[in-house]
Amino acid sequence: MSRIGRMPIAIPAGVTVDIAENNQVTVKGPKGTLERVLPAEMMIEKDGEEIKVSRPNDLKKMKSLHGLTRTLIHNMIVGVTDGYEKRLEVNGVGYRAAKQGKKLVLSLGFSHPVEMEDPEGIEVTVDGQNLIIVKGIDKEKVGQYAAEIREKRKPEPYKGKGIKYADEVIRRKVGKTGKK
Repeated sequence: MSRIGRMPIAIPAGVTVDIAENNQVTVKGPKGTLERVLPAEMMIEKDGEEIKVSRPNDLKKMKSLHGLTRTLIHNMIVGVTDGYEKRLEVNGVGYRAAKQGKKLVLSLGFSHPVEMEDPEGIEVTVDGQNLIIVKGIDKEKVGQYAAEIREKRKPEPYKGKGIKYADEVIRRKVGKTGKK
């Protein structure tokens, strides 16, 4: 039995969860509203102040969807109450980040500045010149946009220059040595 899928999801105060046909789940909370269509095979039922997810049978596909469905609902509830954030650091001489309206402008050692438009529902702030904070209520969108920013200049192992997550550790390599 899926250990995660079995766990009930508590609904905090101020959050409403609606389950429509075809497992369309709508979660409304203080920070906004999230909607998602979940796998139709899963049985999602609201039991007072908690949600329970169960599966019809023990096929491998159903087992994997069980935990996934529960986690997706849980992430939606956490998103509308607390929200999600990812922190990125820009490291390197002359590398900097700035905010111009809804655009994130990155100077990453290219011949041109890299401009990125903020997606819908995502808020990007720049703290100082080298810390980018991506916030939003949808965990998937926050993670995706943070990954797209990081992709513009991945951290390299020799000098550690580039854009990395704040909690990421870059394994450093030793450079080449001269002939003797």
